Amino acid sequence: MKVLVTEQISAAGIELLKQEKSFEVDVRIGLSAPELVAAIVDADALIVRSKTKVNRALIDVGERLKVIGRAGSGVDNIDLEAATKHGVIVMNTAGGNSTSVAEHTIALLLSLARHIPQAGASMRKGKWEKSAFMGIELHGKTLGIVGLGRIGAEVARFAKTLKMHVLAYDPFVSTKVAEDIGVRLGPLDEILSQADFITLHTSLTDNTRRLVNAQTIAKMKNGVRLVNCARGELIHEDDLRQALTSGKIAAAALDVFAVEPPLDDRLTSLPNVIGTPHIGASTHEAQEKVGNEIAEQIRDFLKDGIVRNAVNFPSVSFEEYKTVGPYLQLAEKLGAFISQISEGRMNEIGIRYYGDLTEMNTGLISSAVVKGILNPILSERVTPVNAQAIARSRGITLIESRSNRERSFSNLISIKLRTHTGEEWVEGTVLHKNNLRLVSVDGIDIEAPLTGAMLFIRNNDQPGVIGHVGTVLGDQAINIANFALGRGEQAKDAIGVVNVDEIIPEPVMSQIRSLPAVEFAKIIVI
Repeated sequence: MKVLVTEQISAAGIELLKQEKSFEVDVRIGLSAPELVAAIVDADALIVRSKTKVNRALIDVGERLKVIGRAGSGVDNIDLEAATKHGVIVMNTAGGNSTSVAEHTIALLLSLARHIPQAGASMRKGKWEKSAFMGIELHGKTLGIVGLGRIGAEVARFAKTLKMHVLAYDPFVSTKVAEDIGVRLGPLDEILSQADFITLHTSLTDNTRRLVNAQTIAKMKNGVRLVNCARGELIHEDDLRQALTSGKIAAAALDVFAVEPPLDDRLTSLPNVIGTPHIGASTHEAQEKVGNEIAEQIRDFLKDGIVRNAVNFPSVSFEEYKTVGPYLQLAEKLGAFISQISEGRMNEIGIRYYGDLTEMNTGLISSAVVKGILNPILSERVTPVNAQAIARSRGITLIESRSNRERSFSNLISIKLRTHTGEEWVEGTVLHKNNLRLVSVDGIDIEAPLTGAMLFIRNNDQPGVIGHVGTVLGDQAINIANFALGRGEQAKDAIGVVNVDEIIPEPVMSQIRSLPAVEFAKIIVI
């Protein structure tokens, strides 16, 4: 598998990838657009930082691309919609640079309070303007944090040690999480109106774009000080410039800008603005950490399917994966089986979980079922990332449920696939040592390994069927690995699942279908 790295990450991260014998690690720094297109054609994974623009056209070209890794937190340079549509997982290292960005935020808060950059510049000019740089203390002041994720929470902890009062706005964080770090949550308007200092640590969305604008600035305290180490687009820069000029905002410290580098200096040249060139995460420790983390995440995904820190798909830790992994395999194989025995236009997928599975997060498992169902019938690539979206786009309804009804197995996945011609129903389980088993078809009990090539037959329950099918296969030197039979409550209904060592040729399948007792026969490959 090819891992394409287009921006500088830690040497240790590169070495970690190169240690995998099945990986081809292609480090190509500074590629032009045409060179990047050529390089990604056969790449299974792409690792970038913030410079590489991973747009729709580039993703379209990467036909083998399975995962994009961002060494850092922001994914503004990656087209998430296109990646999801193509079934490509996008991962970041959201926590890798948290400490560095939080420390930079505190440094800017102190610089705003004590005019440190301005005083230093004055000294370099040979001046001694002691009275010109009268500052204020952070002690006892109120800090308003917009966004209480990893970085915002770390800033809050630092601020608490400086004896600041900390308020926060984050609609996606529980009151208990905030209380655990000594922060009081409140509505945005309250935070803006009470804070002496405001720091932004929220992600960029349609709802947060230009969050700081003339209207929200008007709600702030007169003389408030503002810090932004998150995203430049969170601020309407013209509105901020006017507020800084009028004195409504006493000072601002900005590490990020709407356009980087800024096209003009009307904002950054103001005497009450401190600017740094997007260096919040630029520490040796942070870069080493995010490089190592993204390399580990890419390795674990390509080798074992473990998803961590994904921004367009549910993540699962290594410990969780050890538990859920066998069920993901079962789900996909069951989905592939029912898809191939089904006929007609699909309109509904029903999934029901029993036993141990009712206590698990089954979102990933359901996506694996849908992937298994769609892959045999679609030419486009289907992965757990885009499976449910593709199903919805084709008018296929997904219904999930759990049941506490006791069954014969400690875990069970039940799938019903409805088409315009009828319904199919299969069930499967994971036995000891992660053995995957098909245990029921259309309500008829049967036990067969879910693996490889499988001959599925429906037949009238009468003597000689096993012998006739076995004779046909034996005459063609097709080895039978397992032969399982099941009988319905009505004596005339029976099914058979025959695991074979190779795909049965169509002429042989025609012979099997011509047997008097056989009503339906199909080779299933999973």
